Amino acid sequence: MDDRAWLTVVGIGEDGLSGLGREACAAIEAATQVFGGERHLALLAPQSGQQRRPWPRPFALAYDQVLAHRGEPVCVLASGDPMFYGIGSQLAERLPLEELRVLPAPSSMSLAAARLGWPLQQVRVVPAHGRPLARVARYLAEGVRLLVLSADGETPEALARLLVTRGYGASQLCVFGRMGGPEETRRDGTAASWLGSTTDVHRVAPDPSLNLVAVHCHADPGTRPLSRRSALPDSAFEHDGQLTKRDVRALTLARLAPQPGELLWDVGAGCGSIGIEWLRAESSCRAIAIESHPDRCGFIERNRDRLGVPELELVAGQAPAVLAELATPDAIFIGGGLTVDGVVEHCWQALRPGGRLVANAVTLQTESALVAWRGRIGGELTRVSVAQAEPLGRFDGWRTARPITLLSAEKPLADTDR
Repeated sequence: MDDRAWLTVVGIGEDGLSGLGREACAAIEAATQVFGGERHLALLAPQSGQQRRPWPRPFALAYDQVLAHRGEPVCVLASGDPMFYGIGSQLAERLPLEELRVLPAPSSMSLAAARLGWPLQQVRVVPAHGRPLARVARYLAEGVRLLVLSADGETPEALARLLVTRGYGASQLCVFGRMGGPEETRRDGTAASWLGSTTDVHRVAPDPSLNLVAVHCHADPGTRPLSRRSALPDSAFEHDGQLTKRDVRALTLARLAPQPGELLWDVGAGCGSIGIEWLRAESSCRAIAIESHPDRCGFIERNRDRLGVPELELVAGQAPAVLAELATPDAIFIGGGLTVDGVVEHCWQALRPGGRLVANAVTLQTESALVAWRGRIGGELTRVSVAQAEPLGRFDGWRTARPITLLSAEKPLADTDR
C-alpha cells in the first residue's frame, strides 16, 4: 500500500460488515472521517473521535466534502464495487492515484452472472439509475443478455413495458433484490407476463427498491431487428420526408466516422436520423441535434427514445444563431441550411482542428454552395445516385432518386481558414 493513500473507498455487500476483509475493517477503524449512506453508516459500532458523515443532498456536494479532509485518514463506504458506476471512479478522477485505494466487494453484476451462469464478458450492463431507461432499446436484439441496474422498485415493470412496446415481450426477465445478503430475492417471468398478460408471475409483493434486472432478449414473431452497425431502414424513423435516406445515410456516417467520446453537431437535423445513428454506433459518443421546425423537433424527441438514444440533445432554434454557446464539436453534419448566411462559416470555425465536416446537397443551389466551400476548405466531393427497382407494367425498372452531392472535409490541425 502507498503511504500517501489517505482516502480508502470500501465496497460493502448486502452481507454487511461480516463480508469485509481485514484490510477494509482496519481502514474503517483507523479513519477519523467516515462518509457513506445512512444504511451503511448504521452498520458501524460507535467509535470515539470518529465523525460519521451521511451523503449530502444534492450528492454532487459530496466530493468537495471528502476532499476538504485531504491528508486525514478518511474512509468512504459504498455499495458493491465502487469502481463500477460508483463513487470510486468519480474520486479517482479528482485525486492522484497514489492518494487513493479502493477495496471492492463483489458487484451485483458479478453476483447475478454467477446465479444465472452467464459469462460476464458477454453481458451488456445498462444503468437506469440517474439515466433514462429508454437507453435499453439501443441494445435489443435476439439472444442478447442485459443486466439493467434499476433506479427503484418500479423499474422492472417499466422495463417490461418498454420491451413489450419494442416487440420483445417474449424476453425472459429475472429480478434480483438485495443480492448477496440474507434477504436476497428472485422473481422470474417474461416481459409480457410482468404486465399481466399471462399468469406466469404472481405479484405477491412489489420488487425491492434495491434491485437488478437480468434480461435475456427474445423478439416476438414479426419484430424486425435493428442493427447498430449499419444504417437503419427509413421506416425506423418518424418523419415528414426530411430524412437522409438509408443508403446516403450509410455513406454520410462512414465519412463522419464516430470515435469513442466524440461530439457531433447535426445541423438541420430533420427527424434526427444522423445524430441517432451516430449515438447507436458508439455508446460513449455525444450528439446535439439542431432543428428549428417545431414538428420535426417532435420527431426527434420521439425517434431518440424509441431507438434507444434519449441522451441526444435537442437544440430548437435557427442556425447559426443557436450554435454560439454549444460545446466544441469533433464532427459536424450539415443536412439543412447550406444557403443560410453564416451557417457553414460558423460550423467550420467551431470545429476542432482535426475534426470532420460533412454536408449533403440535393439542389443546384446547395450543390453550388458545396463546390464553393470546397474551394475554400478543401475536402472531397462525391456525387451519389441511388436507384431502386420498381414494377413497370409486367416487368421491373429502375427508379432513380435525385442525386446527392456530399462534401467531406477534415479541418487541418493548424487551420489557416483558407
